[in-house]
Amino acid sequence: MVATGQSAAAEGNKEEFVASLVAQEVTPSSTTATKKVDDMPSTPSKKGYQHKRLLKQKQHLEGTPRKKACLPLEESSVRRHPVVQLTRLKTEPENVKISKEDSDQEITSMDNVSPSDPPNGTLTRSSPVQQSSLRNNTQRSHPVQAPGSNPQPEIKEENPSTDESDNEEDSDKETTSMDNVSPSDPPHGTLTRSSPVQQSSLRNHTQGSHPVQAPGSNPQPEIKEENPSTDESDNEEDSDKEHMGLSAYERERLRNIKANAKFLNSIKLLESVASLRPPRKNRSNSQGLKREKPQKKQNTVVRRSMRLQRVDPSGVKLPDPEPTPVVEENPLKPAGPLQMVPKNHEDDPEAGARLQRLWSSSSEEKIKSPNNMKIKDLKRYEEGLKRLTLREKDVAKVVPSRIFSVAIHPSVNKTLVAAGDKWGNVGLWDLNDKSSDNGVYVFDLHSRPVGSLSFSPSHSEHLLSLSYDGTVRCGDVTRAVFDEIYRDEEESFSSFDFLSADCSVLIVSHWDSQISIVDRRTPGTTYEQRTSVGLPSARTVSVHPLQRDLCAVTGAGDVAIYDVRQLSQKQTRPVVSLYGHTRSVASAYFSPVTGNRILTASADDHIRVFDSSDLGGPKIPLLTSIRHNNNTGRWLTRFRPVWDPKQEDCFVVGSMARPRQIEVYHESGELTHCFWDAEYLNSVCSINAMHPTRDLLVGGNSSGRMHVFHD
Repeated sequence: MVATGQSAAAEGNKEEFVASLVAQEVTPSSTTATKKVDDMPSTPSKKGYQHKRLLKQKQHLEGTPRKKACLPLEESSVRRHPVVQLTRLKTEPENVKISKEDSDQEITSMDNVSPSDPPNGTLTRSSPVQQSSLRNNTQRSHPVQAPGSNPQPEIKEENPSTDESDNEEDSDKETTSMDNVSPSDPPHGTLTRSSPVQQSSLRNHTQGSHPVQAPGSNPQPEIKEENPSTDESDNEEDSDKEHMGLSAYERERLRNIKANAKFLNSIKLLESVASLRPPRKNRSNSQGLKREKPQKKQNTVVRRSMRLQRVDPSGVKLPDPEPTPVVEENPLKPAGPLQMVPKNHEDDPEAGARLQRLWSSSSEEKIKSPNNMKIKDLKRYEEGLKRLTLREKDVAKVVPSRIFSVAIHPSVNKTLVAAGDKWGNVGLWDLNDKSSDNGVYVFDLHSRPVGSLSFSPSHSEHLLSLSYDGTVRCGDVTRAVFDEIYRDEEESFSSFDFLSADCSVLIVSHWDSQISIVDRRTPGTTYEQRTSVGLPSARTVSVHPLQRDLCAVTGAGDVAIYDVRQLSQKQTRPVVSLYGHTRSVASAYFSPVTGNRILTASADDHIRVFDSSDLGGPKIPLLTSIRHNNNTGRWLTRFRPVWDPKQEDCFVVGSMARPRQIEVYHESGELTHCFWDAEYLNSVCSINAMHPTRDLLVGGNSSGRMHVFHD
């Protein structure tokens, strides 16, 4: 009996001791919330350590094997994931009494974690519905606090420090808390954003798992969401990643961008625009000559021996050898006639024969003289120009390089045009020939630019060409040769004109301020008469159509009119000069029918028309001055406006304007018409010419391409 009484007393003392221990315990809160890491202390809490020690003593007195207790959710997550930002969690209400059974239930509460519950340390942002459900579950699972009971000590979650202050038992407890976690649960420290329904369910669950608060106790902790997102997109996780750290304005802007993109995709705007554009034509099959790509020169370092360096073995430099003559890239062509064999048809013997037949048949036609044609009314003339169009087949590369001169055969039934380029090539193009190279025939006649090119008005089977290399040739299709009619290797010629009505006598201008008279009927290739003019240079020469003894010569800054009958061996004085140009003049031409107008183009960006009806006065009056951009630069041939032979009060000139065009002006300065085509005219046509009897315009650009506008 004594032993029984002692054992009963021992059991009573044991229960009282356990009750005193349990009264001092701290019940961890199961409310899911967040806490900021910045508010956590850097050292372990003394109360937390004391709680562990008391639990060990309790287990020792009960004689049961020690279980690995689980740390609270919040404490475990903070220790393992210090980077997660949390909100401070309010503690459990004070004055709460905990029975032995409740204490045991709380100690082992983490052993029965449901697989669907989040693992230890998982922080979830719950919806209002989840928060309400969590509060209900908390209230049901904890006993009601008695009035006046001792307040429950506040749990402070610490920020884990870098020191190894936790002992081995703490590590075992943390390991045990992770043993019963479902593999599908999110990892520690994972922040998930819950919907309003989830938040309400979480509150109900919390209320059921915690005891009901007694009157006067501390209120339940409120769950606060930091930076709630206003995005209501279908995919919450993707929206959070896109809008993380953005303001409300930026989020609204992104939503507008997505809505606009969705609308544009629905109406298929880009596909509709692409369908409206016309299909781009393949321009690879261009007519005429094919452009040859220059071969790249390889820069290799070559070792030079002492012999090549002109140094003897002792190191003394040897005397320089005699200079060797430099071979020109384009040497002067040999004197005498050249056969009419196109260089782009050397393998086709029938090509030259086809050209000769075409040229001969065209020259047999009866050509109307411009002097017998009546000038049309300006309105009718403008209507005729509007009918001229440019087609793909009317564009072809006629010469290899930049065009310096163009000419049109006066035939009415057939179209034959010619062009001279920078390196002395003369090209003929038959628009009706669809054979090899689309009817283009190229002849290598000179070594320098072809400054002037013209079909003889009286003998259309003759084509005369003048070059800067000091040669003038005449192509005779009846004999299939290019004769040389004037040659001077020491001079450089600039232009020529027919001095006589039958085109047998020429007047040639030189770049060194001289003019020469050449008679084609005399044998040889020399001049008949030569004189120097009082101009810095002679660029163009134009003969009066009625008074053949007068000619207008263009100088560097002025235009002077000379009388051929007064030419002397020394310096010849002009009859009258044209003043008003402030910079160099590119060209000056008499009107083709009456010669009552002189047309000039100057580098001062003006085109001027002078009244030359009375050449006996001391001064020629200026009729019109047209502002025109003549700044072509060094890579384009300078503009040389020319009269229309059918309408001598109108002239044609190139233009620097965009879209690229060819302009026609009246002598009053009025712009009559512009020839342009966005598809086939994409370059500046510096040199232009009008057909003498037909409505036809030819323009040449700096790449050797010719454009023909016709009806």
